[in-house]
Amino acid sequence: MNEQTLSMRLERVAAHVPAGARLADIGSDHGYLPVALMRRGAIEAAVAGEMALTPFRSAERTVCENDLQQQITVRLANGLMAVEPADGINAITMCGMGGETIRDILEAGKARLSGRERLILQPNGGEQPLRQWLMDNDYRILCEEVLRENRFDYEIIVAERGGPVSYTAEELYFGPLQLQARSPAFVSKWQHRLRHKQQTLNHFGRARHAVPEEKVQDLTRQVRWITEVLA
Repeated sequence: MNEQTLSMRLERVAAHVPAGARLADIGSDHGYLPVALMRRGAIEAAVAGEMALTPFRSAERTVCENDLQQQITVRLANGLMAVEPADGINAITMCGMGGETIRDILEAGKARLSGRERLILQPNGGEQPLRQWLMDNDYRILCEEVLRENRFDYEIIVAERGGPVSYTAEELYFGPLQLQARSPAFVSKWQHRLRHKQQTLNHFGRARHAVPEEKVQDLTRQVRWITEVLA
């Protein structure tokens, strides 16, 4: 993967960035996503934010090698602290982190959000607490995808702020739009998850030390929900 050839996962994220957007890519790593979009003429400007020095320098190098220093600003900053009001950001991407981490970045940086940005989020697990944050902060989920790459299942969640929204516990768990579409990738993901959770329940049953009842009940409920969805 490089700034010319994105991974399938990042290509799907790129597809949800509005044409002509002013993008903030938080946790930009090598800066491949904003650089690829800029090279294609798909966005107007970008900020690549990184909190660690090594990926920050990698992103700087990618931007310089593509002679895009005028269009892409690389900043060493924690989460949304990379975004300044003058940037006029209207799209934010966060990819390749846990859902809880993305949620925490959004929560910590709430003051930096105008509420007019499109959020394009690709969590590595932890989708449920991330959806909970979106609901609690009046972000409606516009689009969801599941895709499989290199034996891993990835989800993409696209959301915009638009007044109060309410999702059920099952919708927060599976994704409200995923539940409706039930794509082959979605079914495959939850078949894998069901097998894993059933094995865990069996281990609990054979465990020498007592597993907290609350944990057993939570996992039993998840197994029931998945079984019903796949029925």
